[in-house]
Amino acid sequence: MIDLFAGCGGMTSGFVAAKGYRSVMAVEFNLEAAATYAANFGEDHTRYADIAEIPDEEIPSADVIIGGPPCQGFSNLGSRNVDDPRNKLWKEYIRFVRHAHPKVFVIENVDRFFSSSEFALLQAEAKPGGLLEEYHLEAGFLLAADFGVPQRRKRTIVIGSRIGRIPLPEPTHRRPGSLGDGPEWHTTRDVLAGLPEVPATRDLPDSWTRVFDETVRGVFKSPDLHIGRNPTQLSLDRYRHIPPGGGRFDLPDHLLSRCWREKKTGTTDVMGRMQWDMPSLTIRTEFYKPEKGQYLHPQWDRFDPERSVDRPITHLEAARLQSFPDDFVWCGSKIEIAKQIGNAVPPMLAEAIAQHLKPYLRGTADTTRRRKSTCRLCQARQ
Repeated sequence: MIDLFAGCGGMTSGFVAAKGYRSVMAVEFNLEAAATYAANFGEDHTRYADIAEIPDEEIPSADVIIGGPPCQGFSNLGSRNVDDPRNKLWKEYIRFVRHAHPKVFVIENVDRFFSSSEFALLQAEAKPGGLLEEYHLEAGFLLAADFGVPQRRKRTIVIGSRIGRIPLPEPTHRRPGSLGDGPEWHTTRDVLAGLPEVPATRDLPDSWTRVFDETVRGVFKSPDLHIGRNPTQLSLDRYRHIPPGGGRFDLPDHLLSRCWREKKTGTTDVMGRMQWDMPSLTIRTEFYKPEKGQYLHPQWDRFDPERSVDRPITHLEAARLQSFPDDFVWCGSKIEIAKQIGNAVPPMLAEAIAQHLKPYLRGTADTTRRRKSTCRLCQARQ
């Protein structure tokens, strides 16, 4: 496989965990993210480069291409600018498909991509005479929680296949209390319970490594990422008023900022607290700032404040909510690693897609049989 816009390697992590997949090239423009990828999967095939600068003749053949072109122009939090040059990078993805000629390719993007003009152009390329005319496209939304990730993260997934139609995978997990087969969604409790409630430090270890002839911070083991912050007294006062599932609307008037006081609707997850027995909401790149979303630790006690954990989640907790395994290692500053975590495809979602593709790639697909979950979090529960 080839991983484009690979980031820190969330998608590769899932495909490798599914067994049978081997990365022959990964392309990533950000140094720290590329260093993290190389630290986990090897530097020899990792290209720290602008994808547009990789010549056609250096693109290897592959059975599968995976990747998520930058989505900021499509994101609800972005400018929604159709002329954002980052939105055009999917055309570089097509160039790689044309030269690697994979049996299957997978594109991951934010949910708004599905209704974007860029997606319409991608669909047009799969019609007769288009650059992808060999490929049948299947596209839709997948919710990460439906595949074992303890997070309600909704994404557009596109599967392109030249070996016959490949539908999107069916969920392996179900909403708590709903009817059906399979285990229930995993929750914050499954991955956060048992971690120290008070992080021992606010800093990463003083560690540096050489990669791509550059020096970057790291390599850090996952436990190194359990780092705290130093909130102001005003922030602490706010945290203590927020119950699980609550947010800025639970604050008394004297603790509201002016913008919150004047904005009576919307941004409901701002200054929010997670719930123990539900998956988290989407983990973004600034999960360490509660004013950006529902990122407060789920532990809260209305009657005994001493039993509440009044802090945002740590980098390690965010990585676990993204379903990264604890043996994953990291490179970069605190801010860069946070970006890597928030931008990643959750490995367990990628693994579900990879498992789903295997029988089609091997020519042994049985469309009447539903795949059983091999979820590692389910195994931990048992």
